[in-house]
Amino acid sequence: MQGQSREGRVITGGAVQFPGPDGVMLAGHVDVPDGPAQAFAVFAHAFTFSKDTVAASRIARALTESGIAVLRFDFAGLGSSEGDFSDTSFSSNIADIDAASNFLREHYEAPSILIGHSLGGAAVLGAAHRIPEVRAVVTLGAPADPAHVAHLFDESREEIEECGHATVTLAGRKFTIRREFLQDIESQPQRDRIRGLDAALLILHSPIDEIVAIDNARQLYDTARHPKSFVTIDGANHLLTDRRDAAYVASIIAAWSSRYTRTEQAPAPAEPDLAAPDGTVTVTEANEGIYAQHIAAGKHRLRADEPEPIGDDTGPSPYDLLLASLGSCTSMTIRMYANRKNWPLDGVHVSLRHSRVHAKDCAACETTKGYIDHIERDIRITGDLDDEQRARLMEIADRCPVHRTLHSEIHVTTREAS
Repeated sequence: MQGQSREGRVITGGAVQFPGPDGVMLAGHVDVPDGPAQAFAVFAHAFTFSKDTVAASRIARALTESGIAVLRFDFAGLGSSEGDFSDTSFSSNIADIDAASNFLREHYEAPSILIGHSLGGAAVLGAAHRIPEVRAVVTLGAPADPAHVAHLFDESREEIEECGHATVTLAGRKFTIRREFLQDIESQPQRDRIRGLDAALLILHSPIDEIVAIDNARQLYDTARHPKSFVTIDGANHLLTDRRDAAYVASIIAAWSSRYTRTEQAPAPAEPDLAAPDGTVTVTEANEGIYAQHIAAGKHRLRADEPEPIGDDTGPSPYDLLLASLGSCTSMTIRMYANRKNWPLDGVHVSLRHSRVHAKDCAACETTKGYIDHIERDIRITGDLDDEQRARLMEIADRCPVHRTLHSEIHVTTREAS
């Protein structure tokens, strides 16, 4: 998984490790956008969970589509990180977020956004003052005070106080909770941190949250200074297990945070004026790398490049774009025909590959010498269609205009433009 920094440097995503404050190795995963990363974020997961929860992974991946790179990581003693959970505390969680930010600062770019889910939301509020580059903080279903989690141990509270520790079951797993953990969450100056937050705050909370009541969002909002925003995630559960809720959250974060992180961005290279009449496509060099090209088709902007090591792989190759043209035309043509016939077509998936083969190896080709261009097109049609309907749709695929163009005589007139 590769993307770009705002300066055009190639950045690689995937699994990472970095040292925590006590020397234990913390495990993380960096999700990077395909194009330039407009901002970097740290995602802190919910209490006793991990970086690979549905909410963390889905939101991180969705944010990359808006140009935000995300480091999600496991707190010490959880997930793939080293350490003993019983030795951790809310204060150590804050220190872990600081360590994650240091890792981004050293290897990528310092985070300008902190995102925390549930108790992780309280932790990013506690960590924000340690990270000077942070301009935006986002909480998802977060408690107004970390001591909120103490109610999870009500049945074992007496044992913890008397024995110094107890084994509790949380989300179906057993954890050892020490007296020091309870003392730590109860001694946090969280209200002062929220009131003194030197960053914009976005509070996302579900009105039907069954773990952290919506009143916590009100307390957070009332305590924080402006700029602050509150958005309800209507109908969502606390863990955001519905894919649509995660996508909605990511879209809100991306749109909201851009107001506060864009001032940190290096100015984007000016794109040339590619205005052209309808029906005309214009292409001009991007002046970035060796072969990168800007493409304009009406109001739409595309990118083309050659793959590494020939080019910088900042966009599809010319042949990729050719395949995309044939594939999209094929899918649209099948859809139009099925809709006219009112056939129950659920979906169309077209996969294409281009190669050059010996003409003698092509039994259906008229050319017998040299090489020819060969395109393989695989079409998957889904829906409650009978065999006759499927066969007809496969025939229609060959009637798409781009397919016909590729099979017809083509004459290209080339002249020097003034």
